[in-house]
Formats: sequence, C-alpha cells, structure tokens
Amino acid sequence: MSLFKKIFSSKKKESLDKGLEKSNTSFFNKLSKAVAGKSKVDDDVLDNLEEVLVSSDVGVDTTLKIIDRIEARVAKDKYLGTEELNKILREEIAALLSETNLGEETQIRIPEGAKPYVIMVVGVNGAGKTTTIGKLAHQFKNQGYKVVLGAADTFRAAAIDQLQVWADRVGVPIVKQNMGSDPASVAFDTLSSAVSQDADVVIIDTAGRLHNKVNLMNELTKVKKVMQKVVEDTPHDVLLVLDGSTGQNAFEQAKQFSKATEVTSLAVTKLDGTAKGGVVIGISDQFQIPVKYIGVGEGIEDLQVFNKYEFVDSFFSI
Repeated sequence: MSLFKKIFSSKKKESLDKGLEKSNTSFFNKLSKAVAGKSKVDDDVLDNLEEVLVSSDVGVDTTLKIIDRIEARVAKDKYLGTEELNKILREEIAALLSETNLGEETQIRIPEGAKPYVIMVVGVNGAGKTTTIGKLAHQFKNQGYKVVLGAADTFRAAAIDQLQVWADRVGVPIVKQNMGSDPASVAFDTLSSAVSQDADVVIIDTAGRLHNKVNLMNELTKVKKVMQKVVEDTPHDVLLVLDGSTGQNAFEQAKQFSKATEVTSLAVTKLDGTAKGGVVIGISDQFQIPVKYIGVGEGIEDLQVFNKYEFVDSFFSI
C-alpha cells in the first residue's frame, strides 16, 4: 500500500524493526492462534482479535475502536479472509493514529518563528527522561541548531549530574545550580543564557515526582510563569516521557501528568526491551496527544521521530 512506502533511511528503518521486534513477534504469535483454523473474519475471530489487542497493551477503549473499524470493513466488503486481516489492521490503526499524529516527519525539526524554541520535559524518574533530553540535544545539534540545556530537576543531585554528562557528551552548554535550588530560578537563568547566546533550542529538565500532584502542578506552573518573563508564550512544547515497557502503567502516568500540566507531546521510550509496543497506539488515541518521539534502542540515534506509517509497518510486518 502506498501509505506504507519506505520513507526512513534504511538504517533508521532497520533500527525501528529491531526495536519493535519483541512486540511484533508477541503480537503475531497471539494473532496466529486467534485465527487458527479460520478462513474468514467472523465474530469468533473478532472476539479473539480483541483479546490479542488488549493483551498487547493497546488498551480496552482503543481496542474497541479498532474492532468497530474492522467490523465496518467486514460489513462493507461482505467477505474478508483472515489472510487479509494484517493488511486491514495496518490500514485502520494508521487511520486511527492519523487523528492525533498529523505529521509525517522523518527527522527532528523546530517550527519557524520560535527562537529560542523551548521544550519543557516532564515524566517520572526512571522513564528515560534525561537520556531522551541528551539524545534530543544531539539530534538538534546535528541539524545545525544551537542548543542549551537547563537542569531544573534540582531535587536529585543525580539528575543534575546525569544531564551534565549528556551535555559534555553532546557538546552543548548546560545551565545548572546546586541541588535544592528553586527549579524556576534555573529555568529563568537557562532562558536568559539562551537568549544571550542566540540559541535556537532550549530543553528544560524538570523533577519527576508524582507523589503529590498538587505540589507538582504548582511547581510546573511556576516554572512556566518564570520562563514567560524571559520569552513570551513558553514553553512551546511540554514533552511527557513515558517508559513503554511499563505497559498500562504508562497510561496512568500520562493521566496524572495531563492533570498536573498541559502536555502537548509524548516520547515513548524503551520499546526495544519489551513486547508492550502496542501502548504507543493506545496512549496516542486515548489522550489525543501526539507521539513525537519513540525510543527503540540504547544508541544515541535510537530516539526516532515518530512516523505513524513506519511504526505501523514495523509493528505489523510479517
């Protein structure tokens, strides 16, 4: 199908295929059992498919949407063989993802007119937040952008140290203060420094705590207000980093952070180490927040710009 044309470089597509291998293998093992002995898509097959999708961490609500779409196709086309089921799944899930993920980007970029372009990164500790920031900084720099990092997760010395390691590795400046400093003060200093350096991109790390949602909300709101004193209408993007290997727990994290602040995009990490890749489909659909990046490996280039067609092609490739 033309929608699934190869638009990534072969190297990136190979990385994506490898990163989703566990999810792909698990899904097709389950799907093979679901259609065993069946020649056409009937109620039994659809019931089994529903179970396969739910057990692949797509989520109940999104699974029901997909089943409804396939039922409509069956009713329209009258007869659909089980050998066509994979093709139909690819088409319908890509269409579902299109409702949220409108872009078809294959490389990282920032919109025109926003300088510096400010990204505030949120997410629980351990989700891959700092690593995602480092890999983003690397890719922005490779595109020719001047990047500044801000270490506003001041509640953990390790968070500041880890971000410093990435700043050194990538070769970009970092603004930081001592552990326990006011995160909003760090954000203010970071944006002020970025403006003075004529930087293109600012990436601000924030604390990954959810134990008290009210405190988190107040803190993130304060960080935003202070940044806006330096650059109006910032941040331009509030990026929530989720650990894909946690499956349904990632849904809960997305729910909690969406309540605490206005999340505008998602990065789903650690997909290479799990069979729970279906969580990308469910989270994108349920929260109506675009998935902007996915992590499919430990390499610095393995944080990829999310492209719905390439993702679906890799997830459902036989």
